[in-house]
Amino acid sequence: MKTETVNGMPLETWTPQEVRAALQAGQIVLIDVRTPQEYMFEHIEGALLMPMSFFTPATLPGQESKRIVLHCGSGMRSDKVARRALEAGLPMIAHMEGGFGAWKAAGLPYTGTDMATGAPKPVTP
Repeated sequence: MKTETVNGMPLETWTPQEVRAALQAGQIVLIDVRTPQEYMFEHIEGALLMPMSFFTPATLPGQESKRIVLHCGSGMRSDKVARRALEAGLPMIAHMEGGFGAWKAAGLPYTGTDMATGAPKPVTP
C-alpha cells in the first residue's frame, strides 16, 4: 500500500491483492465508480456501484468500522473520486491501483457476462 497526503489527510493506494484480502475479511466497503454499463458487463463480487458522474461524498456509507476503497477501470477515475472525498472531509478513503484492469491482470476472480445467454457468470482466471 502506498500513502500520500492530500489536504492533510492520507490517501491510500492499494494493490488488487490487498483489496481482495480486505474484502474477503470484511474490512472494507469496495465501491466501483465506473458506469452502470461497465459494472453490468463485469464487476468484482461484493462491490457497490456509485458512478463517478453521480458521486456525492455525503452519500457514501459510514466509515466507523470499515475503510472505503474505490475502484474504476484503470485507477484514474477512482483517484479523482478519492481526492474529491478527501476534500469533502472524509478521512478513510483509498483507491485500487490499476483499477479493474489490474484486478483481472492479477488473475483474481470476478463476475462477468455469459455472452451466449447474457446472464452473469463467475470468472476465475
